[in-house]
Amino acid sequence: MKQKNKNFSSVFTYAAIVVGALVLLGAIFPNQFGDISGAIGDWVSEVFGWYYMVIFTLILFFCIFLCFSPIGKLKLGKPTEKPEFNTISWLTMLFSAGMGIGLVFYGSSEPIAHYLAPPTADPETTAALAESMRSTFLHYGFHPWAVYGIVALALAYAQFRKGELGLISKTLRPILGDRVDGPIGNVVDVLAVFATIIGVAVSLGVGAMQINGGLNYLFNVPNNTLVQGIIIAIVTVLFLISAWSGLSKGIQYLSNLNMILAGLLFIAILILGPTLLILNMIPSATGDYLSHLLFNSLDPSPLNEQKHEWMQDWTIYYWGWWMSWSPFVGIFIARVSRGRSIREFVMAVLFVPSIVSFLWFSAFGLTGIEAGQTAAQIFEMPPETQLFGIFNELPLSIVLAIIALVLISSFFVTSADSATFVLGMQTAFGTLHPKNFVKVVWGLSLSAIAFVLLLSGGETGLDALQAAAIISALPFSVIVLLMTIAFYKDANKERKYLGYTLTPNKKRMEEYKKKVGDFEENQ
Repeated sequence: MKQKNKNFSSVFTYAAIVVGALVLLGAIFPNQFGDISGAIGDWVSEVFGWYYMVIFTLILFFCIFLCFSPIGKLKLGKPTEKPEFNTISWLTMLFSAGMGIGLVFYGSSEPIAHYLAPPTADPETTAALAESMRSTFLHYGFHPWAVYGIVALALAYAQFRKGELGLISKTLRPILGDRVDGPIGNVVDVLAVFATIIGVAVSLGVGAMQINGGLNYLFNVPNNTLVQGIIIAIVTVLFLISAWSGLSKGIQYLSNLNMILAGLLFIAILILGPTLLILNMIPSATGDYLSHLLFNSLDPSPLNEQKHEWMQDWTIYYWGWWMSWSPFVGIFIARVSRGRSIREFVMAVLFVPSIVSFLWFSAFGLTGIEAGQTAAQIFEMPPETQLFGIFNELPLSIVLAIIALVLISSFFVTSADSATFVLGMQTAFGTLHPKNFVKVVWGLSLSAIAFVLLLSGGETGLDALQAAAIISALPFSVIVLLMTIAFYKDANKERKYLGYTLTPNKKRMEEYKKKVGDFEENQ
C-alpha cells in the first residue's frame, strides 16, 4: 500500500507541476506563450509530419489485421464474462466521449474551409467540393479511431484479461518487465495525464466558445471571455453532478441523450437541407475516400507546395491532436468495453463511429456549403458561429439552434465527465472506481484551465494549448507504438497456448474449452 501511495503521489505531483507551469505561463505571457508553443508545434509538424502519417497508417492496418486474426477470439476479460453495458449504450458512450464537441463544432465549418481552400483543386469548384468531403472523411474516419482503439485495446486486455492495474504504463510489461513499476512507469503515466488534461481543456474551451456563439445568435448575449467563463462555471456544476452519480448512471444517460439529440438534428438537416445531394454524396464521397485512402494515408506531399501547406494546417495537426487525445478516449473506452471479444471491440470502434461521422459531415458539410453559396456572409463567419449562420438560412432556424445548443452542452458535460473519471483513474493507481472527491478536484481543475486560457488570450490561448497538444503527442506516439507491440506479443502468446485458429473443428473446440478453463483458473 505504501508503494501505491508513492506512485500515485508522483504521477499526480509531476503532472500537476507541468500543467500548472504551462497554464501560469499562458496566463502571464499569453502572446509569448502562443508564439513559442506555436513555433515548436509548427516545427514538429514540419519535421515529423511523415512520421505521424506512417504511424497512423501502421496502426490502422494492425487493427484491420486483428479483425481477421485468431487473436480476435480472445475476450477483454475472463473467457465466460459478459459485457457490462448493452451494445447500444456501449456504442453511444464510446462515440460521445471520442468526438462529440468536434462533430458539432466542425460539422459544417471544416468542409466549408476545405471548399474555400482545398488541398489541390481550385477553390469553390466542383473538384473542391469533392476534395472537401474526402479530406474531412480522412480526418474523422478510420485513422483516429484506430489509434483510440489500440490504446483502449491494450489497456482493456492488460487490465481485464491479465489483472494489471488500469494504467497505461502497465500495458508495457510484456516488453519492459517490472521496470513499469518504477520511474519509467511514472514517466509514461505522467505523459498520459498531461496529454489528457491538455486535450480536454481545449475541448472545453472550444465548447464554451460555440455555446457563447449560439447564445449570441439566439439572444444577442455578448460574445466575450466573461460570458464564456460563466458558461464554463454552469456546465462545470452539471458535469460534476453527473460525475458524482457514477459512470453507469451519469455518463450512460447523457450518452444516450447525446445520440437522441444528434439523431434529431441530423434528420432535421437531412430534410431541410439539400436532401437529394446529401443522399447522393454519402456513397459517392465514401467511395472517393476509400479509393484514395492508401495514398492519402502516406502522402505528406513533399512535391506539391499547396497540398503540403494544407496538410501542415490540417492533416498533420489532426494526427497530432488525435494522438494527444488517445489516452483519454482510450482509457474511457477500455473501461466500458469489458466482456467484449477483441474482434467485436475492434470492428465496433473502427467502423461504427467512422460511418456516423461520414453521415454527419455529409449532411452538415453540404448544407453549409450550399447555404454559403447563397448567403456569402456564412463563409466569412468564425467557426463557432458558422453553424448558427447556416441555421438562419433554413426553416425552423430557432428550433435547430436550440437543439444544437443543448447538444453541445450535453457533449460538453459528457466529455468533461468522462475526463474526470479517466484522470481520477490515472492518478489513483488505476482504480476502476476513483473516489468522488478526486473526480471533483480534476473536474474543477479542467474547467479552471480552460477558463484561464480563454481569459489569457481568447483564441490565442486555445491555439497555444492546441500546439502543446501536438508537441505532447510526439513522445506519446512512441508509447502507443510500444503498447501495440506489447499487446501483440502477449495476446499472440496466449492465442498459441489456447490453440486458437481461424477454422477450428469440433475436436479442437473441446480442447479449447479445457484450456480456457485451465487458463481462467490460473489467472
